Amino acid sequence: MKMPEYTISPFIYQRRKTCELIVGNPKDGGVIIGGDNPIVVQSMLTADTMDTDLCVKQTLDLVKAGCQIVRITAPTVKDAANLKNIVEKLRLLGCKVPIVADIHFKPEAAMEAVKWVDIIRINPGNYADSKKFAVKSYTDEQYRAELEKIESKFSPLVHTCIELNRAMRIGVNHGSLSDRIMNRYGDTPQGMIESAIEFATIARKYNYHNFKFSMKSSNPKIMIQCYRLLVSRLNALGEDWNYPLHLGVTEAGEGEDGRIKSAIGIGSLLCDGIGDTIRVSLTEDSVYEIPVCYELIKLIPYLTIQRHQVSSDLLEILSDFSFPFNPYNYQRRLSAKVCSSLGIPVGEDELIRVFVTNEQYEKLPSNYKISSDVKAEGVYEKSDVFELNPLTDFAKPPENKMVAVSDDTLLPVIAAYRLLASRLNKIGARNPILLKDTFNPQKTQNEIKDALLFSSTNIGSLLCDGIGDAILIRAESDAEKAIKLAYNILQSSGSRSFKTEYVACPSCGRTLFNLQEVTAKIKSRTGHLKGVKIAIMGCIVNGPGEMADADFGYVGGAPGKINLYVGKKPVRFNIPQEEAVDCLVDLIKEYGKWSEPLKQ
Repeated sequence: MKMPEYTISPFIYQRRKTCELIVGNPKDGGVIIGGDNPIVVQSMLTADTMDTDLCVKQTLDLVKAGCQIVRITAPTVKDAANLKNIVEKLRLLGCKVPIVADIHFKPEAAMEAVKWVDIIRINPGNYADSKKFAVKSYTDEQYRAELEKIESKFSPLVHTCIELNRAMRIGVNHGSLSDRIMNRYGDTPQGMIESAIEFATIARKYNYHNFKFSMKSSNPKIMIQCYRLLVSRLNALGEDWNYPLHLGVTEAGEGEDGRIKSAIGIGSLLCDGIGDTIRVSLTEDSVYEIPVCYELIKLIPYLTIQRHQVSSDLLEILSDFSFPFNPYNYQRRLSAKVCSSLGIPVGEDELIRVFVTNEQYEKLPSNYKISSDVKAEGVYEKSDVFELNPLTDFAKPPENKMVAVSDDTLLPVIAAYRLLASRLNKIGARNPILLKDTFNPQKTQNEIKDALLFSSTNIGSLLCDGIGDAILIRAESDAEKAIKLAYNILQSSGSRSFKTEYVACPSCGRTLFNLQEVTAKIKSRTGHLKGVKIAIMGCIVNGPGEMADADFGYVGGAPGKINLYVGKKPVRFNIPQEEAVDCLVDLIKEYGKWSEPLKQ
């Protein structure tokens, strides 16, 4: 049986209808998540959970910035017990923001924490399950036996949540799937879904429904696929499985890279109508995450066409077309090969190219015209791009032409390009597609506060759909910033690698070193290594799993000690922190991934 789609239309925005999740007392500082309620913004403390005063200060700072839910890690029973002191002090100060306890490995810590907080977050890959990268075949009987063990450890928490009226997040991380799930489903979106459904089924067995899901990954493509697949699966399970969803790209990183990756993952799903709470996870002080969250929410009306805006004529046009891409399994759209105005091949299996306008090209310094890593690869006005309005019927374009949506198209960018791809597919045209981030550059520059988030969501969403052979950034007026943004979007979406990529987790109370300082040191030594991916993890919660998606990993193993990974395999242990960056460089050299930086 074909699974229900995750949305009613790939062209029209309609927020997914969910049941409501009650967090605390909504009449006294609590919040209601889901239903028709606004999207809720949350973040996480970076302080040690045993430092009560610093936890209180950081919480107050976050609330002042607009944070509506605050998460605090509770890695041990001792940490969990101190949540009582933190919450009591916050309430005495008049701060009633809901507090989430973040639990990973210890059910006993969860049982203590749930006494004091409004929400308990558990990770199915770590909670009552194991991850040792063991290879084992499970018979159906053995698999059921493992699930029974999980239920025996998880059900007491469910009962306590019912008794104390606590909410829960069943938060699956791509980097911490259990051995049991990995051996049956592999390191896949399907495995993430099954992990979440197993725990939800146990909760529902005891008539507990006050929970939400999350499906976080450091890879936006994986994250987007997971949430779409989860919604489709929930739809198939029945109307009473319409639980709210929390969105986040885990280990997004810092600066522009972290914001771009978050915009691609979170922004794309928001435009799909998916998401009830969000967190932008940056390797920065948590207060800087909050404005990014609100800006992404504000962008939704600019990036989508709402159902009430659709005329009957437009609805009739759109109803003739369905998904031009596989929403659950990334595949780049098949296209023919053509050449840009600068003689660079576009389409087929070529790299996704970066185009600029003629005005931008004239303003670019010479190095952006000849550099092998970051350069203009086509000039829009000189590449004889065939402009099409996807709202109208059109004949098959000439085979040697690149196509783009015309600027007079009265649709948002994502919907317009999905419709263009649908029409091209319908008539069997394989022309490469040039993606524009906006059809009205001047209006966009005047109205949009953050071009980086706007362009990243528009272009990144389409790239993750598999649509696009070249991209053009026009929302950013500065020519150099525009071309850099284009390349960074390609890198963050996993579409093209032109520099070192860093998977860096946001700091929290589990972190065993200063993430911001260490990340800066590692970047200063390795930032020239094109195509190398380095993960920087503060602790082992997601570290080993996320190593699988990186070439090398730098992970906090104990206070002052670092473990180094190659892929998901640990190869160096308990290195003194002051020596660890040098050891990382030596490891990169040992595996033949090192090159000396070019002299300036």
